Amino acid sequence: MDTCGDTIRIGISLPLTGDFSQPGGEAKKGYEVWQTLINGNGGLLGRQVELVILDDASSQEQVVTDYNNLISQEQVPLLLGTFSSLLNFPASTVAENNQMVLIAPAGGSPKIFEPEPKFYFFAQQATGPNQANPFVQMVTSLPEDQRPKTAAYVTMDDPFAAPVIESMQAQLEEAGIETVYSEIYPEGTTNLQPFAAKIASAAPDLIAQGAVFEDGVSLTKSLVQIGYNPSLLFQTSAPSNGAQYVEGVGAGNENGIFYAVSWSEKSPTPGNAEFVAEYQAQNGEGLVPAEDAADAYAAAEVLAAAVEATGGCDNVAMADWLHSNPVSTILGDLSWDEIGRPQGEFLLAQWQNGSVEIVAPPAASTNGGAVIVPKPAWQ
Repeated sequence: MDTCGDTIRIGISLPLTGDFSQPGGEAKKGYEVWQTLINGNGGLLGRQVELVILDDASSQEQVVTDYNNLISQEQVPLLLGTFSSLLNFPASTVAENNQMVLIAPAGGSPKIFEPEPKFYFFAQQATGPNQANPFVQMVTSLPEDQRPKTAAYVTMDDPFAAPVIESMQAQLEEAGIETVYSEIYPEGTTNLQPFAAKIASAAPDLIAQGAVFEDGVSLTKSLVQIGYNPSLLFQTSAPSNGAQYVEGVGAGNENGIFYAVSWSEKSPTPGNAEFVAEYQAQNGEGLVPAEDAADAYAAAEVLAAAVEATGGCDNVAMADWLHSNPVSTILGDLSWDEIGRPQGEFLLAQWQNGSVEIVAPPAASTNGGAVIVPKPAWQ
C-alpha cells in the first residue's frame, strides 16, 4: 500500500531561533535547495515534495513536541532530522517509538547510538569521536621541529563536540603531547574570554576547541584581543560556517585554522556543482554554502534514495534498505552499520589565505595536502 500521498510531505524540526539558530538556518537552506532541485527534476516517485518545517527553538522539549506533532497531527509519511546531537537525541526517540526513519544532517554523538536504534541514520561520514582522527594523523606526522609539545583543550558540553575533543586529547597524549589545560564549559556559553586568558597563561603550542559557532568565534576573537597566537588551532563546527565565521573573527584571522569537515564546495562528487549553483541562486551569487547546508542536502539525498529504492514510504522497508546499501551524496558515498552509524572518514580542512582547502586524506585533497604550520599571526 502506497502511503506517500499525491504530494510527498516531509516533516522537519529545526532550531531556527535560540542557541543553534545559525547552523539551523543553514540546514533549512540546504533542505530547501534539495526541494527545489528534486521538484524541478520531476519530484520524488514522480510527485512533488513539500517540506513541513517547524521551529524547535533549540529546545530539547520543543523538538519532541514538534516531531510528535508532525507525526500525529500533520501525519507526514517521512521525516528529516534537526541540527545537533543535543536535539537529534530526543528526536530520534520519537522517531524510534513511531518506527519512522530519521536521517540527521548533524547528530553523530556516540550517545545517540547507545540504545541501538533501528530507524536513526547519521548522514555524515563518521561519528563524533572519529572527527578528530584526520587532525591527529596530520599532527603526529609533522616534522619534529613543527610538532607541538603541549596542548590545551576546551569544549562546550555538547554531545557531539565534547567527544571529538576527548578523543583528540587521548590520542595526542598517547603520542607524547603534554596537556597543559583542559576544561568543559556549559552548553550555550558564548563568552570565551575567561577561557582564552587561562589558555594563554598555560602557553600551549596547540589549542583544540569543541565549538558550535558563537563560542568558536568568541574564543578566536578573545585570543586575538589578548595577542596569544598558538602554532596550531583546531575547532569543530565553527570554522565551517564560511563567510559568517570570517566576519565573526575578523578577515584574515581565520588563516591557518584547522577543522574536520564533511564536505567541500570544490568536491567533484555527483550533484555537488548543481547544489552549489542552486544555493547561490537562492542565497547570493558567489556565496560559498556552509557545511551545515550541504549536510542537510545530503541527508535529503539519503532519504530520497531510500524512498526510490523501496518504491514508497514504508519506513521499515526504508530502514532495512539503508542498513544494507550505500548512498551516493554530495559528501561522497555514505553507508551505515546495523544501528545507523556511518562507516567512513571525515576530511581535514584548513583556512588558507582566504579560502578553504581540504588537506587530508590525500585522495580528497584540494591542494596536494599542503598545510600552513605554524599558524600565521593574527591580523
